[in-house]
Amino acid sequence: MNQSTKPMLLSAAGVAAALLVWQLMAVGKVAGEALPPVTTVFAALFTTLGTGAFWSSLGATVGISLLALALSAVAGVVLGILIGSFDPVRYATLAVLEFLKPVPPIVILPLAVLVFGPTQEMSLFLVAFGCLLPIVMQTVDGVHGTDPVARDTARSYGLKSPEILFRVVLPSAMPYIGTAMRVAAPAALVITVVAGLLGGGPGLGQSIYQAQSGGDYASLYALVIVLGVLGLIFQGATRAAERRALHWHQSFREVVH
Repeated sequence: MNQSTKPMLLSAAGVAAALLVWQLMAVGKVAGEALPPVTTVFAALFTTLGTGAFWSSLGATVGISLLALALSAVAGVVLGILIGSFDPVRYATLAVLEFLKPVPPIVILPLAVLVFGPTQEMSLFLVAFGCLLPIVMQTVDGVHGTDPVARDTARSYGLKSPEILFRVVLPSAMPYIGTAMRVAAPAALVITVVAGLLGGGPGLGQSIYQAQSGGDYASLYALVIVLGVLGLIFQGATRAAERRALHWHQSFREVVH
């Protein structure tokens, strides 16, 4: 069996086994009416895919996630470079960043709803809050961890500070930034859904809440499947972007030809 084919076949077998267990549990009424059969859920999924409301919600979810992620990336990298480049600034902000680090975005959801209402702006703010800090902290670590010998060597060759930043510091920090983006991308999707589910923001989260409130469990599970697939797409896209951006890095040289 081809080495590249075997993992895919095993993954497919795992998915099939999970669906079989789901079907058996649903037929056996293990969770009562709260767990509809797989066949019913996929029928609801195909019906949902044919509605304009679904595609509108999907577009809102993807749009909010990507926009907030892009804003967080730009702001996070800029702030991370500024903080990581100057020790006084890094020490002054260290306690604040460590304090905010374990605070989940859902904690400030009531405040965000109070200020912005159940709007797209509320979702954008919440996602940006959840994605910004990890990007900032990873960028700070990457900038601060730049080899001082490389800095000094670049300086001895007459490179100015902007040149050192772009030719030495940023390449050193890029693996850290890539890791932060790979983690932040699926988190952006999750937070967008939470903002809709609990805060009334636009998107698939709001659709899931409406399905749950109406007792339409088949549609609810169908939307969860869509979100799962969307999460895989987000993760795969960020991994591909990371490989392309860091093709020169030693951790990717063996897999990129």
